[in-house]
Amino acid sequence: MDRMIDRLDEAFREESRRGITPARDGFLRGPENTAILEWMPHHQPGDSTTIKTVAYTPTNPSVHQLPTIVGTMARYDDVTGRLLAIGDGILPTAVRTGAASAIASRLLARPDSRVLGLVGAGAQAVTQAHALSLVFPLERVLVHDIDPAHAESFAERVEFLGIDVRVASVAEIEAASDIICTVTSVGVGDGPVLHGERLRPHVHINAIGADLIGKYEVPRSVLKSAFVTPDHRGQALREGECQQLDASDLGPELPELCAEPALAEARREGLTVFDSTGFALEDHVAFDVLLELAEEAGIGDRVQLEHLPEDALNPYSFQ
Repeated sequence: MDRMIDRLDEAFREESRRGITPARDGFLRGPENTAILEWMPHHQPGDSTTIKTVAYTPTNPSVHQLPTIVGTMARYDDVTGRLLAIGDGILPTAVRTGAASAIASRLLARPDSRVLGLVGAGAQAVTQAHALSLVFPLERVLVHDIDPAHAESFAERVEFLGIDVRVASVAEIEAASDIICTVTSVGVGDGPVLHGERLRPHVHINAIGADLIGKYEVPRSVLKSAFVTPDHRGQALREGECQQLDASDLGPELPELCAEPALAEARREGLTVFDSTGFALEDHVAFDVLLELAEEAGIGDRVQLEHLPEDALNPYSFQ
């Protein structure tokens, strides 16, 4: 997580490393189109292209004993187009999402923030708490989930952090938290999950769960009164919290704030929101980190999946 935070921050700050990241696209699927399969490409000109294929299926944990978010990553050489690597997308997605929140919160939240509120206690909540604990002196985590078992088990899942964890209501979280992360699988049209009635004047919100048109977690009234920074403007306006706003309501994207932190520091005493839809530059960097760690640990297999004939003009000439 430390390495992921550092690498993402570097990529956000250095314009030359940001490359080209179009908004993700995909297909609605499953019963009543409540699930989605998406592809998320990032092109680093002259180097490589990373494409993540990711499926969001909110019924996975209860019905199939699988994570809500599953996926794979592929890396292609930019000169030849050859496949260079394939790998898991589940763990890197969770870790890079937590890291992005830590970076945004480090810019926009009070440096002395001590109480973290989590609305949603699934897998993403674990990496949110982990990442934020590395950049803030957190003393307490308040957690809420519509499934009481998820909320009750959260303390055990983050025991390694050594932070006091308590189950709380949304109202209690709003009244006490310096930082709030909304990490839910709320359905289209069922939001918001925050009430927005008892928020502390300086609270910073990381809104993670919105990833479909009509799906959101934060009340529009809160967004309208906040300084809102998206990770990817086009993507956030289409399917993030920002779909409730006009483009003119938005502040700079997160990479812009990283490059000019003074723009964020002036906002720390007021209400701020990071609209984290998750974009493919983050996946490109996360795959870099995953491949580095695999190399250092000596794990992974080298395989040839592509058919490369002896004669490039004859597909029937086998090596």
